[in-house]
Amino acid sequence: MRSTKAKLIAGDGPLSRVPPLAAFVVVAAVFVVGVVVRGVPGALLLGLLAAGVAVLLAATWGVLTSSQRFGRLLILGLLIAVAASVVLVK
Repeated sequence: MRSTKAKLIAGDGPLSRVPPLAAFVVVAAVFVVGVVVRGVPGALLLGLLAAGVAVLLAATWGVLTSSQRFGRLLILGLLIAVAASVVLVK
């Protein structure tokens, strides 16, 4: 069984020093605030989150398998759909 402390993808970039739990909490908090706030401010927060996901996806694209790429693209698409619904659904 794999250690929960092991890196998912080897690297020494700036995010390699961020504890995974801290990253999860920040992303979850931004998502919840974006959904709760609704309207344009909420959509902007979710859009910022989607941009971050897109940048991370682009940076790791070469080392991901096709199923990992699909999963991450699915999450990105769902995040964009939620951002759009926050603005469009009253």
